Amino acid sequence: MKTYIIRRLLLIVPTLFGITVIVFLISRIAPGGPTNLSLGGSGQVDAKWTADVADSRRMLYGLDKPIHVQYADWLGHVLRLDFGYSIKHHRPVIELIKERLPVTLILNLMAFIIIYSVSLPAGVLMAVQHGRLFDRAGSLILMMLWSLPVMWVGQMLIGYFTGPAFKDWFPPAGLSSSYADQLPFFAWLVDSLWHLALPVLCLSYGGFAYLANQVRSGMLDNLRMDYVRTARAKGLPERVVILRHVFRNSIIPLITITSTLLPAMFAGSVIVERIFSIPGMGLLAFEAVSNRDYNVIMAVATIAGVLNSIGLLLADIAYAIADPRISFEVTV
Repeated sequence: MKTYIIRRLLLIVPTLFGITVIVFLISRIAPGGPTNLSLGGSGQVDAKWTADVADSRRMLYGLDKPIHVQYADWLGHVLRLDFGYSIKHHRPVIELIKERLPVTLILNLMAFIIIYSVSLPAGVLMAVQHGRLFDRAGSLILMMLWSLPVMWVGQMLIGYFTGPAFKDWFPPAGLSSSYADQLPFFAWLVDSLWHLALPVLCLSYGGFAYLANQVRSGMLDNLRMDYVRTARAKGLPERVVILRHVFRNSIIPLITITSTLLPAMFAGSVIVERIFSIPGMGLLAFEAVSNRDYNVIMAVATIAGVLNSIGLLLADIAYAIADPRISFEVTV
């Protein structure tokens, strides 16, 4: 197992290299640029800008060099953990990441906990009561939740729960109130959770619907196996049969789903943070793409690639822990 982990860690290097090359080329080939978008983002240089000024800005950002030289310069700085300066914010990119990354991680962690704490028991109960009212109603609700687009749900939540026209229960944007720094810790925590309620709900409902349906399907497949009939014939309690045998054998597909759910949530936070004006990595990525902030785009892509690679590695390790029969060692 140690040899496999070392191989996977080494494989992350060429994987990240390929990701950064593709993102770098796409960002440079895309029409427009930071110089063109400096005045209004129309994609065309304003009349006030002379050719000399535009050329000087390209030289300042290093955009006058050949594209392979630009990538080599960027890669050399990244190897020293220097992501450069943000063209929009005029600050080191690493400072922006230190400010924004914890916000996105907290948002996704809360959604992740809600997804698993609700979907696992819901999926198990639906499988146990297959064909009954709870299963049919739950399947219908899951299908409806899975079909709702995040952007539409976010707008509806803001329209119905943040304004005086309907229910003014939650704030429409931000992480905390303007007076939050004057509150004691517990009151500050409640205020923060109050602001995060709708964004977390918007980020978690799709994952909950998908995971609960997958748990139900995996449980139903294992409930039809011969070992379940054997366990029941031995007189084992139904609770032991369901949790110790059926659910345990349904864990492997759930691990695979988890490795794909985390990247999907990280990508979904771009939309959620944009809708609710949350200053996280998602909003930072959206602003970077809109303003052709190349250094920020590359930093976000690199961090996302690292997190996804680590997630896949942890999923492989979880496979071996969940099922000792799984081995990743090479046999000759």
